[in-house]
Amino acid sequence: MRKLGAALLTGALCLSGCSAGSLGSSDETAAGQTQITFLTNNDPANVKVAEAMIAAFEAKNTGVDVKLDTRPQGSEGDNLVKTRLATADMADVFEYNSGSLLQAIAPQTNLTPVSGEAWVGDLDPVFKQVVTANNEVYGSPWGPAVGGGIFYNKPLYTKLGLQVPKTWADFMSNNAKIKAAGVAPVQQTYSETWTSQVLVLADFHNVAAADPGFAENYTNNKAKYATTPAAQAGFQHLEELHKAGYWNKDFASAKYNDGLAAVAEGKAGHYPMITFGIPALDTAAPGKVNDVGFFALPGTDASKNGVTLWEPSGIYIPKSTEGDKLAAAKKFQAFVASAEGCTAYGSAAPLGGPFVVKSCTLPADVAPAVKDLSAYIDAGQASPALEFLSPIKGPALEQITVEVGSGIRSAGDAAKLYDEDVKKQAQQLGIQGW
Repeated sequence: MRKLGAALLTGALCLSGCSAGSLGSSDETAAGQTQITFLTNNDPANVKVAEAMIAAFEAKNTGVDVKLDTRPQGSEGDNLVKTRLATADMADVFEYNSGSLLQAIAPQTNLTPVSGEAWVGDLDPVFKQVVTANNEVYGSPWGPAVGGGIFYNKPLYTKLGLQVPKTWADFMSNNAKIKAAGVAPVQQTYSETWTSQVLVLADFHNVAAADPGFAENYTNNKAKYATTPAAQAGFQHLEELHKAGYWNKDFASAKYNDGLAAVAEGKAGHYPMITFGIPALDTAAPGKVNDVGFFALPGTDASKNGVTLWEPSGIYIPKSTEGDKLAAAKKFQAFVASAEGCTAYGSAAPLGGPFVVKSCTLPADVAPAVKDLSAYIDAGQASPALEFLSPIKGPALEQITVEVGSGIRSAGDAAKLYDEDVKKQAQQLGIQGW
């Protein structure tokens, strides 16, 4: 998931990397204060959010001084976190992945459980699931969730009298009407190959709805894309849309920002994407962000229509944090999961999705697509993306999906090839049963 993960960070928070180091509060602490260290990734936009969070927290908790430390992103940062946990040298509170990657740092061994804290009851159930291990909750959320699905041009839908589709058949019917109106039905941007994966990855809510045990069986080498109809459907969607001639003519050379601009300006009816792209819409098409709506990737059953979510990372406390520092770290963790914490976060970064804390509300001027995503979550019509339930994702997926979407490879062959790619990845990770 590394390349798409990097893109998610780019859209939600990231601009470019910077060197690791220490920022924020001075090492000198006022009399009577407890100093704790907060470790997070070194992306400049993320650092800006962390600084805003710390400032808001310290204003309310004058007895605590928070020192901000940063770590590299990607595998280097992962290794640093694992090493510091293993040597009991971790910061007093730190930000790290939720979901399957959290399980890789052995939370039962290394982290402080917080299931009994009052704020845990205010967490969205889907997020709570991805920061839980052995029935213990370990983390509070760092930022909002984002959803995978379809951006659509609202004025075009109004002009053509279209309704938001809840089934794939309805979606294809809308595409036919959009094409008849002389507009590209579906934008694709294969110059940046990571974008080709969205139709497969965002379909996971439909996979889980049809086969609730898929994630576990997939991880245990008991379920395959090629032999699970619901899982293979994502590849079939790519094949079907290409064969129908529903792509933009320049799909092979178009870039991510081209896709955002096309759907915002009505040059394309739809753009399969994850909502981290919402903050970038106004840059790609100034003044058009309110013309873009969002809907979940439709499946076969309208009654089970729902969205695939990429959950935020978590804020955790290592077991090495003790005494007064533990009490201060718990206050900081709780603040992040509060309405005040959400306000501090939103003051420093554009929002690409709703918060996963029930008491947090979105600003009135948030983009329509964010409101659309929030409606799915509020209705309980959401599932975490497969990467939060399984550590296995084949690295060649984006190349395979480009081939299918370009008419080079069939959906069936693609699913088989991806199963082989997944097998290699699982073996490299040393997962039992492979």
